[in-house]
Amino acid sequence: MVYSGLGLSAMALPALVFGQDKGPIKIGVLIPLTGATSQFGMTMGKAASLAVQEINDAGGVLGRKVEIVIEDDQSNPEAAVRAVRKLIDVDKVVAVCGSYASAVTSAVAPLCWESKTVLLTSSGADSITKLPHQGYIFRTSPTVTLQGTRVGNFAVELAAKNVFFLGPQTPFAQSYIDIIGRIVAKNGGKCSGLIYEDKKTSYRSEVDQALKNNPDAIILGGYVPDTAVVLKDLYKAGYSGKRLGFSFGVNQKLVEGVQKEVLEGTYSLVPSAAVSSRAYANLIAKMKLDALDSYSCQVYDHVNLVALALANANAVSGTAVRDSIHLFSHPISGAPVAVNSFQDGVKLLASKKSVTYLGASGPCEFEENGDVKGVYFRYEQIRAGKIVTVKVA
Repeated sequence: MVYSGLGLSAMALPALVFGQDKGPIKIGVLIPLTGATSQFGMTMGKAASLAVQEINDAGGVLGRKVEIVIEDDQSNPEAAVRAVRKLIDVDKVVAVCGSYASAVTSAVAPLCWESKTVLLTSSGADSITKLPHQGYIFRTSPTVTLQGTRVGNFAVELAAKNVFFLGPQTPFAQSYIDIIGRIVAKNGGKCSGLIYEDKKTSYRSEVDQALKNNPDAIILGGYVPDTAVVLKDLYKAGYSGKRLGFSFGVNQKLVEGVQKEVLEGTYSLVPSAAVSSRAYANLIAKMKLDALDSYSCQVYDHVNLVALALANANAVSGTAVRDSIHLFSHPISGAPVAVNSFQDGVKLLASKKSVTYLGASGPCEFEENGDVKGVYFRYEQIRAGKIVTVKVA
């Protein structure tokens, strides 16, 4: 389905009035509206729609209206491939934004770089930016290495000495075991792991196997559906040690679907939005929310980055987006001016100024391999059926 902005605002610059003889610039948005990773899908779509509305209210890009074409990846790599083929071959998008689950991103990435279509992703698997993507992949989410390191350090901070990882087969499961294991071992402890088959109705045998190791902390590496089952089985088994998960498995959707006594005390590591930024304040105000997850903030930033890149390049193509985004991160000369919106950025670009985009998810500056340079994390714990922030770092 196609979502587009609502037109020019009264404050739009006359020079940026939409061209009458050119069609809209289309940007693809691939998000999980259904399936195991769908907890953020709806807000990701709304954030992307708001971004394109703001872009069009500011006059569009190069005198042309912008449209987003939203496709549901169904939390499934095969469905995602079909969706991206449509976005590239039928809709002729210049970029694909969103792309949440690592397995989905890994599946669609070759389609993007082979067609010279930029892929902006919120996936974390280290392998993604190690692919031969020729500069067409940009990641705004922290890598598995960084997330695993933070969770390992947090387990040590919680005085865990015997850690066990339980998670489904994903592109990052073994990496988590290796990373956390090294950190715990360095601090005098040990770490074991078990990678299980997902979508099971019971994980009691896996839980019993984990508990044979007498762990004082269990790392939960799954998405919401299987994490819910694992936690219930841990509760039934009488496990009283620490439980630590990630935001893709331990979040508000989990809290709403599982009894509070089962979840009590469970920790979660959450990639955090830039909650003190102007872009974040603007986004949650317009979406009429008190707070918003990092992934929805990231897709909002993805759409803005594509629009700014096209305006900076004065051209409309995936290659123009790729090259221009790198210019934001590595300006040829002069210090870039920090901007929090497309409207501010496009004015400066029209004046031949260099800009850097400080988005709702954080500073959108990238390494040469496409990984974002700076990220924020929030550490949370479930207490009495509510998610409480422990610290932000």
